[in-house]
Amino acid sequence: MARNRRPKPLFESIEVLRAGSKGKSIAQAPDGKTIMLTGAVPGDVVDLQVTRKKRSYYEAQTTAIHKYSEARVEAPCQHFGVCGGCKWQNVAYENQLEWKEREVLDHLKRIGHLELPEGKTHAIMGSGEQFYYRNKLEFGFSSQRWLSRAEMAGGKTFDDRRAVGFHIPGMWDKILDIEHCHLQPEPSNKLRNAIREFALKNDYSFFNPYEQTGLLRTMMIRTATTGEVMLAIQFGEEDTSRREALLEFVKNEFPDLTSLMWAVNTKGNDAWYDLNVQCYHGRAFIYEEMPRFEGDTEPLRFKIGPKTFYQTNPEQAYHLYERAREMADLQGDELVYDLYTGTGTIAQFVAHKAKHVVGVEAIEEAIVAAREHAALNGIDNVEFHVGDMRKVLTSEFVVEHGAPDVVVTDPSRDGMHPKVVETILEARPRKLVYVSCNSATQARDLELLKEAYDLIEVQPVDMFPHTHHVENIVSLKLKS
Repeated sequence: MARNRRPKPLFESIEVLRAGSKGKSIAQAPDGKTIMLTGAVPGDVVDLQVTRKKRSYYEAQTTAIHKYSEARVEAPCQHFGVCGGCKWQNVAYENQLEWKEREVLDHLKRIGHLELPEGKTHAIMGSGEQFYYRNKLEFGFSSQRWLSRAEMAGGKTFDDRRAVGFHIPGMWDKILDIEHCHLQPEPSNKLRNAIREFALKNDYSFFNPYEQTGLLRTMMIRTATTGEVMLAIQFGEEDTSRREALLEFVKNEFPDLTSLMWAVNTKGNDAWYDLNVQCYHGRAFIYEEMPRFEGDTEPLRFKIGPKTFYQTNPEQAYHLYERAREMADLQGDELVYDLYTGTGTIAQFVAHKAKHVVGVEAIEEAIVAAREHAALNGIDNVEFHVGDMRKVLTSEFVVEHGAPDVVVTDPSRDGMHPKVVETILEARPRKLVYVSCNSATQARDLELLKEAYDLIEVQPVDMFPHTHHVENIVSLKLKS
């Protein structure tokens, strides 16, 4: 016998109160419960259809908007509302910054139970560029183009649904065909659209996610502040003549392309890290540069390949690292540990202000790149070690390499493992600078440190305009 399911409630004329986490907004239901909702921004007055009922809160979708928030602006992108990449593009940038800063401070107080330092809790640092700031985008080819409601309602049959673009949020099998993206500078849009036109004109097959077949699978475009550009294409199957015809077209159509790469991928996922990537034309990498300080005439140089991790907002990355270095207050005689060093960007950025820097990272390819970059930049007071952080950073490691005076840590969204925090507490560096892309896990870790360390300074930084993501830097000082 079927269960008699009670209909989920519809709330009418509800004011959206504030921004929540992960791009959602917060309202309050008539019964006092919190509502986590999508499709509206703080200040809107809306009707909400509940989609999930929890013991202490509801999840809901906006069905109608009766009053628009004063924070709203016109989104410039034609794909806004369907593409999930820039959910706050319809919100004024100053409001975005306000909401991000509030989230960071709320996490520090509510999760970390921390008292914010008076006069040293700084206003969020906004991004100089709000559009075309990303240096890397990946687009998917698909035989399953997403169809709008209007297209489906028309009753028309679409025999050709090939598309190049982004996955629709929550739909692994549907691609939104992108005409113009406001995230990456040219020639990003020109490259993507030219390849689409060539492929359609010459009847290339696009990847079918159900059958795992199709020639064109993904494409990655990387740009650099130096003006160099890389294009890397994944082919879903081997077809030498068609592959070379496409690559030759790109080479001739875009003669200024620095690096043209390709790989055949027959795996069940689109990851690049385990593929054999080949160079068809130009170099197998592009150069990125970052000044060591304002007005630097000999900036740090980094070789960026298809598999390299590098901050995707390079201009703002410089300001992020500069603030982290300022908050470390290095005097030149310190031993610095750079935890979760990646390709050693922060380690090399602070090296000229320190006596010696020890970087630790779990990914071997990143450490190989870090050592190569250090040699490229003539930096000889850094060393790098690879391995699982909680297994590498032990009391024995500290005895062998020396107790750090300063620790800079920049972990993933999961934050630091408790054993890593434990080793830091045992090592007792006089100062700790914690860079985080997730202020919730950062606050959790800071609560573990607060018995031994005082919170000295807080600096939120916006790396990704029009998204809910926000970075935060804190500095801690060892208690007397």
